[in-house]
Amino acid sequence: MSEEVKLSADTMIVSETDAKGIIQYANTDFCKIAGYSKEELIGKPHNFVRHQDMPKAAFADLWKTIKAGNIWNGIVKNKTKDGGYYWVNATAYPSKNSNGVLRYVSVRVKPTDKEIEDAISLYKTLD
Repeated sequence: MSEEVKLSADTMIVSETDAKGIIQYANTDFCKIAGYSKEELIGKPHNFVRHQDMPKAAFADLWKTIKAGNIWNGIVKNKTKDGGYYWVNATAYPSKNSNGVLRYVSVRVKPTDKEIEDAISLYKTLD
């Protein structure tokens, strides 16, 4: 069984992807929590850290929302390099111009226990 990594209240994971979802930037908190170096994250698809327990439908909703140029918010379970996992309250912001979405910025913070419980309940209905 994999071990949960708990985020501290002041942890703020920030990343940026290109329009295709390829990681272009990862801050120090992202590297620290996920256990990857910046070099290991940059160039990988953002779903590289998606935990296998996360329903694909949840990520389909995320991509549908941000590709349409809208902000998405939700609770996500990600995996660490060593096989553990961590929960985040994620907000993904599309950056766009008149030609469409250029990139996405994602900010992730510590979720409450209630938010995690609600997400687990919701995700069970999506399996």
